[in-house]
Amino acid sequence: MEASACRTDDPLGEYLDGLGVHLRNKRQRESFAMYTLGLLSDGERKSMEPIAARAAGSPEQTHAVHERLIHFLGASRWSDAAVRSHAARHAVDAMQQQGPIRTWIVDDTGFLKQGKCSPGVQRQYTGSAGKTTNCQIGVSLVLGSDHAHVTTDFELYIPESWAQDRKRCRGAHIPDDVQYEPKWALALRMIEKAKTDGLPEGIVLADCDYGNKTTFRDMLDVMGLQYALEVQSTTMSRRVGKRGALGERMSVAELGVLLHGKLRATTWREGTKAELRSRFARTRVVVDREDGKSRQPQWLLIEWPEGEAAPTKFVLSTMPVKTSLKLMVHTFKSRWRIERSYQDLKGELGLDHYEGRSFIGWHHHVSVVLACYAFLVAELARSFPPSAQRTRRTHSLTHAA
Repeated sequence: MEASACRTDDPLGEYLDGLGVHLRNKRQRESFAMYTLGLLSDGERKSMEPIAARAAGSPEQTHAVHERLIHFLGASRWSDAAVRSHAARHAVDAMQQQGPIRTWIVDDTGFLKQGKCSPGVQRQYTGSAGKTTNCQIGVSLVLGSDHAHVTTDFELYIPESWAQDRKRCRGAHIPDDVQYEPKWALALRMIEKAKTDGLPEGIVLADCDYGNKTTFRDMLDVMGLQYALEVQSTTMSRRVGKRGALGERMSVAELGVLLHGKLRATTWREGTKAELRSRFARTRVVVDREDGKSRQPQWLLIEWPEGEAAPTKFVLSTMPVKTSLKLMVHTFKSRWRIERSYQDLKGELGLDHYEGRSFIGWHHHVSVVLACYAFLVAELARSFPPSAQRTRRTHSLTHAA
């Protein structure tokens, strides 16, 4: 099915027509539309073979359709960046009708694998499984408003052991110019692309794997982006007192203990069964740097849940001085949206169902998944006001489809 064959009053058809501009020919547009419809279908498995079986008119045609999809994902040349940019703008424009974009959230997720040939696969820790296991790791960027969120980009993490073995890389069709980049560097690349694309800026949120990196924080400063980043308890800092006087050098864990008397119970979201609530305190600090250079004061936010013997989370933030504690807590806790996006992308759209062993194939598959997600997010935003969305979260993608 070619996108232009859809009725012009069909939102999906119009959307595919727009995406088709970024594909090279009619055959690619037809394959993109076929794969999109397969991912949006009710089929339990969203890999190429079952999609081909559903798309083929008869069992005799399934093999030919399957081969076509293999070529479309694994070998055909089209711009992942252009498709993702178009999809992101489509979703963000719809989301902004309900309210501004407030956060840019980065994180990574695992794609469990059995063998050793898929690009980037090795035994490594993933929060998806909560352990070290054989998997690929993908780093993603999610843009969120108060009412919705959309995943705009994804990059496959290539470990050092892979990057140093070019023969193995070529076996997985990893281009020679793809070298090792740590996860935080992949995140910065996606953030920079989002800025270049003109997407509305938000406060960057991330966990310790990203917040601990001085270079990551520095580059966000250079790009003019505010952040609220979790850091390790051992991060060294000095409390900023009256008139800018600096206190004793100590870890944020030690400093957090000194803030016990300033703890305030704060609710940041209505959960499915009860309010999500904890105790927080904050102070202005200057963080030590490995290079000895001076750093501007920023917020240190600590979380100290009731019943815990010490603080459990430490957040560095460049949000404005006059930001309220409640808004700061609400902003940082918005990181839940990226986990929700992984649930939607994997559970509904087959993000982790790709079975090919090609670097370009992985990225092409993810691009179509992101395009599907952007379409559903936009349809949901246009169909339901924010108050209705809060009651429909569980089956949001189903309703949008």
